[in-house]
Amino acid sequence: MRDPAHPAAIPFGIASFRIAGYALWPFGRTTVERRDAGAGSVIGNVIWVIFAGWWLALGHIVTGIALCVTIIGIPFGIANFKMVPLSLLPLGREIVPTDQPFATR
Repeated sequence: MRDPAHPAAIPFGIASFRIAGYALWPFGRTTVERRDAGAGSVIGNVIWVIFAGWWLALGHIVTGIALCVTIIGIPFGIANFKMVPLSLLPLGREIVPTDQPFATR
């Protein structure tokens, strides 16, 4: 029997919490690519896209379009569109304030 807290699942759990925090409050923040991310993040992103990323990104696109139908929902629709790249390829990315998008490079 495999241990549920297997160390190989830790990066995916961290990425899930990163997406959740960004989804909770996306305003005033953006994502940047980490330069120190290696081949492990590329392999992890491929696995992520196959099992979770494509349907998360599709859900954000559909929800963003639905929210942009009303004037009140436009800011939330834009926030959903901001979530698409992060939900598609979350590993090797970092969330930073919008006034410092190049601070981590």
